[in-house]
Amino acid sequence: MNATLIRGVTVGALAGLLFGFDTAVIAGTTSGVRDAFALDAGGVGITVSSALWGTLIGALTAGIPGDRYGARTSLQAIALLYILSGVGCLLAWDWGALLLFRVMAGLAVGASSVLAPVYIAEIAPAEKRGAMVGAFQLNVVFGILVAYLSNFFVSSLDLGTWDWRVKFGVTAVPAVILLALLFTIPHSPRWLTAKHRAREAAAVLASLGDPDPDRSVAAYQRADDHASSAKLSWSRHRKPMLLAFAVAAFNQLTGINAILYYLNDIFAAAGFSGTSADLQAIAIGAANFIFTGLALTVIDRLGRRTLLMIGSVGLAATLAGTAAIFLSGQGEQYLLWLLLAYIAFFAFSSGAVIWVYISEIFPTDVRARGQSLGSSTHWAFDAVIAGGFPLVAAYSRGAPFVVFALAMVAQLVIVFLFFPETKQRSLEQLGEGL
Repeated sequence: MNATLIRGVTVGALAGLLFGFDTAVIAGTTSGVRDAFALDAGGVGITVSSALWGTLIGALTAGIPGDRYGARTSLQAIALLYILSGVGCLLAWDWGALLLFRVMAGLAVGASSVLAPVYIAEIAPAEKRGAMVGAFQLNVVFGILVAYLSNFFVSSLDLGTWDWRVKFGVTAVPAVILLALLFTIPHSPRWLTAKHRAREAAAVLASLGDPDPDRSVAAYQRADDHASSAKLSWSRHRKPMLLAFAVAAFNQLTGINAILYYLNDIFAAAGFSGTSADLQAIAIGAANFIFTGLALTVIDRLGRRTLLMIGSVGLAATLAGTAAIFLSGQGEQYLLWLLLAYIAFFAFSSGAVIWVYISEIFPTDVRARGQSLGSSTHWAFDAVIAGGFPLVAAYSRGAPFVVFALAMVAQLVIVFLFFPETKQRSLEQLGEGL
């Protein structure tokens, strides 16, 4: 552990804070946007989902510039996108402009979810990689909590028609900080080696505290020599591709984003009409943050696979309990506690593991593209499940939770049978072993 390594991990994780902030800030702006542009319910839905589709595009495409120009350079461009989107939403002159800048924010979020974990994974020592890459997810949930608190603070200023604009505009502030800090960190030594810049890679490794940089560069070069192509291919990368797809899909099949998007509706359906939406959001955000942090203290000891199995059991139980409340119409007083326990199990398992695991299982030459596959799978499932949740809930309020609970049982079986453990193994060992 030295200053260069700590700074690199901190700056990479700061991209996660922007990810969470820009994703969650929309929650406090919908009524203001509706009034400003005279939108109906469909228009509000389009506004909310616009960033999500931008996120999917960003996740799908970020791997290409990441592999070509490096994660650090690409993250600098992403920081500029965050700044432009925040200022653009602040000054949006019509609804179309707002949608454009929200799509831009989504592009930045999606690209961040690919490249920041890749960068951290490639500079982190194997024995600390889980916690260090997990710092990205910790900052995502911290960014969500900051967004809720920021929205609450801006609302208290009584800014009138500028309220929603300022809520969006605030996101540009941490983006400016991120852009400035990105100029203080080095390129990934693994990326430099892949680009035949071995001398620069050795210098970066020395600055990161590697006791034998030349030996590490030689190991990277051997791994690159075994890589016949820089293209992600089914024949060569079948197993890591399937693992990335599975861990990302199951992350959303927990129901996490659908539940967070429709949290107020869920409580209203259970008869909690007087419950404060702001306090609910802050309580859920705080639980998410606390248990993500707890997971990072044990992820390199217990392992990614173990956390996923623990989470599968807890999530299946809490989701089944929630389903029982809605199907029976009894026990509503336990709903808040069940959902808090659900958030705790999610944060301790799938929430903490997803970006770590995907960043570890692909060889260096296609790591960014592999991360792109996992991230885009995550966002595609998010879009489909979030869109389908109210339709299934309209048929039966308990049905979505039954589906999510069964998915967690399936996750437990699949993780137990097919997921390899990745803790404390070098990225080169994992690339060869998978």
